[in-house]
Amino acid sequence: MADIGAQVSASLDALTREFDVIAHNLANVSTVGYKRRCTVFSKALDTATGAGESGQEEPSEAVFDFSQGHLVQTNRILDCALHGKGFFVLETPEGPLYTRHGVFETNQNGQVVDISGRIVAGTGGPLVVPANVGLSRLHVSNNGRISADGAAIGQFRVVEFPDMEDRLVAAGENCFWAPQDVPPVDVDDPTVKQGFREASNVRLIDELVNMIMVSRMYEANTRLVNVKKDATSSLISAAT
Repeated sequence: MADIGAQVSASLDALTREFDVIAHNLANVSTVGYKRRCTVFSKALDTATGAGESGQEEPSEAVFDFSQGHLVQTNRILDCALHGKGFFVLETPEGPLYTRHGVFETNQNGQVVDISGRIVAGTGGPLVVPANVGLSRLHVSNNGRISADGAAIGQFRVVEFPDMEDRLVAAGENCFWAPQDVPPVDVDDPTVKQGFREASNVRLIDELVNMIMVSRMYEANTRLVNVKKDATSSLISAAT
């Protein structure tokens, strides 16, 4: 019986963390390329039948659901969405970052960059649009090759992490970094859709249902704490 209080406390802590994960997902339901965070517990919620007791398994650290988000057509020249596995590569002074957020532009040097100004990697180095070429003349083929009026400019570098995506670490702004023992593998024939953005893969209704379930489980555990307190008070009163 002495362990019940500790178990309930651990359950409440786990449910609080789960609530935070769900809230973060809901806040990013409209974020381009966002990948849903989930835990062991949220995966259980996804397949829950309503049976079983609450708080029996404490969730692990949040991992990411890298499933495909649906593509939204924008017709913007440098909106590029990946369909299938893979990540665009961003070059930074601290090392490469990986993202599905394919909303790009050019900087003053003509280099293709993300909205934070980080250089987008090509298979042969930075992608540079000549100064005399307007963005409206750019064409991105389905395999990520960029050209202007038929002249090749470069090709997006797209990489994947076979069987190791769960090792990627969030780096902010919809980017991830990879530990040294998780090497990227170049995707030889990626699918890149020009004029599209990949929507968040958060399913609003599912997250709201999960939030309601977590709230109810939290309330149930809180009631259990109160019942235990009442029982302890009754025992003390009877003994005095």
